[in-house]
Amino acid sequence: MTLKLIIGNKTYSSWSMRGWLAAKQSGLHFEELTVPLFEEGWDERQREEDLAPSSGKVPILWDGDSVIWDSLAILEYLSDKVGRERFWPKDDVARGMARAMCAEMHAGYQPLRRDCPMNTRKRFEGATISEGARDDAVRILQLWAEARSRFGKEGPYLFGTFSAADIMFAPVVTRFVTYGFTLPGFAQSYVDTMMGHAWIEEWYAAAAEEEWVIAKYDEPAA
Repeated sequence: MTLKLIIGNKTYSSWSMRGWLAAKQSGLHFEELTVPLFEEGWDERQREEDLAPSSGKVPILWDGDSVIWDSLAILEYLSDKVGRERFWPKDDVARGMARAMCAEMHAGYQPLRRDCPMNTRKRFEGATISEGARDDAVRILQLWAEARSRFGKEGPYLFGTFSAADIMFAPVVTRFVTYGFTLPGFAQSYVDTMMGHAWIEEWYAAAAEEEWVIAKYDEPAA
């Protein structure tokens, strides 16, 4: 049975990006359905697409009778299906750090999320970045630096090869680009690598074709 992945707008939905990248990383064939966020008729679309188990949240992965919402849960579910080594570093120490980084990304960085919402179609020059968002960025850069220095010798990604950690931090990469964060050299190289990844390019190209606009996300925070 073909997997079905329900996502929100690619322009704005960071959690959808994570779920979609996880599905791509699994190597499994999946059907993709976009339910535009907050548009007129959103409640009706939730009923039509049977989003009730997730309380209307996206992304959602349907696999037969299994319904998995939440990006990290989707990633872990797919890891169980195809093998942990496709998503996580083989080394125990590296894998432990990768899991901790993903969990922190999943639960934290609220100022960065709030003040720098994802918008792949925009580049805000001279945007005012709040102190909280800057503090979050500093913490993220510290984690990136440690992952790259300790475990990134085999390739250009956080743990060398593309992994769950890159999936979970991909929307942060887009935020750094959208809001013009000044980054140290190693971080800028990582951002450039991520932005050049075929799946990220595919996501951006699809987002550019979307007609939906969420006005509150199309202007930088004051």
